[in-house]
Amino acid sequence: MRQYSPDLTPPWKKPKPVPEVPADPGLVVEEADTGFCGAVIRCEAGTVTLEDRFGKHRVFPLEPRGFLLEGQVVTLVRPSSAAPPRPTRTASGSVAVPGARARVARAGRIYVEGRHDAELVEKVWGDDLRIEGVVVEYLEGVDDLPAIVADFAPGPDARLGVLVDHLVPGSKESRIAASVTGEHALVVGHPYIDIWEAVKPSSLGIEEWPRVPRGQDWKTGVCQTLGWPAENTGAVWQAILGRVSSYKDLEPELLGRVEELIDFVTVGDGA
Repeated sequence: MRQYSPDLTPPWKKPKPVPEVPADPGLVVEEADTGFCGAVIRCEAGTVTLEDRFGKHRVFPLEPRGFLLEGQVVTLVRPSSAAPPRPTRTASGSVAVPGARARVARAGRIYVEGRHDAELVEKVWGDDLRIEGVVVEYLEGVDDLPAIVADFAPGPDARLGVLVDHLVPGSKESRIAASVTGEHALVVGHPYIDIWEAVKPSSLGIEEWPRVPRGQDWKTGVCQTLGWPAENTGAVWQAILGRVSSYKDLEPELLGRVEELIDFVTVGDGA
C-alpha cells in the first residue's frame, strides 16, 4: 500500500529551508523582528547575546529563521565546544567583524574638511563605516558649506554630518556651522588648528606639539621646530599617519566628534 505523508501542505506553500549557522563569537547578525544588529558575544541554552557597535547588549531566543546573515535568513544554533575566542577590536575600538561585507551605502553622508582629515577617519573608522554603509566625502573647505548642505537637502532618511577643523567659539567656522546645523544636518568640529594635532604627541615620540606664532603657516612652523622636512608636508603627514594604529593614538576631542557624527547619520536603525 502506498504511504502518504501526513503533511498535506502543497510544496509551493512550504517555507524554503534555511541554513543553520553556528553562533560563534564575533559573528555579526541582524535579529529579524527588531533589526538589532550586533556581534555574538555569548550563546547559552536557547539564547544568544549580541553586542552592537556602541557596546549595547541584547539577548534573543534561538528561534528558527530568527536572524539575518549578510541579508539572508538563517537559523542560529549553538556552536561546538571548539568555538573560536571572542574577536578582537577594530582600530576604532568596535568589535571586529572578520569577513563582513560592506553594507549598501545609505543616503546619509559624512563630509570631512581636509584631505588629511579624511585619510585619518578612514584609517581608524573605515571598517565601522563600511559595515554601517556610511560614505565619507572630502570637503575642500567650509566657505561653501551652506550651499552644499542646501544642495544635499538633508532629510529623515538622508542625514548629513560634517566634521570641520578648528571649530571654536567666535571663529568663522563656528558661524558657518551655526547657520547649517539643523534637525537632519549636524556640523561638529575639533579644536585643533590642523588634524595633525589630533594625533597624540606620545604616539609620535615628541613631548608636545609646538606653538606656532600667529600669521605663520602652522605645518611649516611645526616642521621647522621639530626638524621635519618643511618643504614636503605631504610626506610628513604620511609618516604621522603611519604611526596611528588605533583610536588610542588620537585625542578624545576628535574621537568624540567622529563617533557623534556616525551616531547621527545612522540613527533610526533600531539599534
